[in-house]
Amino acid sequence: MQRYSNRSGGSGVYSYETGSNYIKVKFRTGRSYLYTYRSAGRRNIENMKQLAERGSGLNSYINTNVKYNYAR
Repeated sequence: MQRYSNRSGGSGVYSYETGSNYIKVKFRTGRSYLYTYRSAGRRNIENMKQLAERGSGLNSYINTNVKYNYAR
């Protein structure tokens, strides 16, 4: 997994891993969640990938748009 750069300094996201149709997010609590095209929608996954690479806004996006739409 790649370390999330956390530009704001207050994110709950610790690291992430991306694939062609998913993003796996590990939070500072130690819990990891897998979001897929099927569980959260293609548009959301692609937005999450962009935010992860930027290192900003991923935690807020998850809480607002896909919170419980994880595959596992």
